[in-house]
Amino acid sequence: MTEFKLKCHRDSFALREPFVISRGTKTHANVVVAELSHKTGCVGRGEAVPYARYGETMQAVCDAICGFSGPFDRQVLRAHMSAGAARNAIDCAIVDLEAKMRGITPSKLLGLSGLEKVETAYTLSLGSPEAMAEAALRVPHLRLLKLKLGGAGDGPRMAAVRAARPDARLVADANEAWTEELLAPLMAAAAQAGVETVEQPLPANADAALSMLVRAVPVCADESAHVSADLAGLVDRYDAVNIKLDKAGGLTEALEMRNEARRLGLKVMIGSMVASSLGMAPALLLAQDADWVDLDSPLLLATDRAHGLRINDGFIEPPSSRLWG
Repeated sequence: MTEFKLKCHRDSFALREPFVISRGTKTHANVVVAELSHKTGCVGRGEAVPYARYGETMQAVCDAICGFSGPFDRQVLRAHMSAGAARNAIDCAIVDLEAKMRGITPSKLLGLSGLEKVETAYTLSLGSPEAMAEAALRVPHLRLLKLKLGGAGDGPRMAAVRAARPDARLVADANEAWTEELLAPLMAAAAQAGVETVEQPLPANADAALSMLVRAVPVCADESAHVSADLAGLVDRYDAVNIKLDKAGGLTEALEMRNEARRLGLKVMIGSMVASSLGMAPALLLAQDADWVDLDSPLLLATDRAHGLRINDGFIEPPSSRLWG
């Protein structure tokens, strides 16, 4: 047999309740898993979520994974495959496999400090002000809440959640749903509600208006920032960046992106698509010194995969090596 073998499969995990954002509703976390095995019997795994926003599909991501024949080196992969879900799955599988073969943790493999527990935001789906306030009250033990917003009516939504949970830290994500006309009044409403950051208020192709805004609340780039090379052109528009493995195309590029964000003076959020604990585990390497962490997907699932992440009162424990690493 050859030294390495790469294969992939699809998994689907039902959500506890529908997950609603400005672009639509999810009822399942649909993921692709890359499995990279070595002739010694070691197996590394990486999980990814195709980005429909960028035209990715489950089939296309599976085809891209299975079409990569190596060499299975992270820098070679980064140079020869474009950023996206397929590269993320393979990159994380390479890290997992190499760490297992060398008998060390992924943190040590990548020259990072050891993992500690981190506090994640808990996401409230887009809904009426009353529904979002009620959802916030159902999780009194969670202190960092992320509000999914949708444009018109977002002022009352933020105010309602703040009134329901005066004790909570709040961040908000508009998913590109605001307009230039809504920008100033909704940013003022965010400041009034004590929101710590507003994520991607304007569409990525229309965010130049942010450079002219006096930002009372820090603005975080998501759809506008995919890889490290994007960041220098965004510093006049954004105060922070949301780094996601599926956008960056894996840990290798995401680490470069984090370093570049710090160099440019941008704050950092570590986020994810809706996935299982296998998709969250590698992101914990990035989350150790992040300003905000948004890796709550395991809390949204009806059933997670075996050996899933433990999350207690919003704090995520380091993963078991039986899950990843």
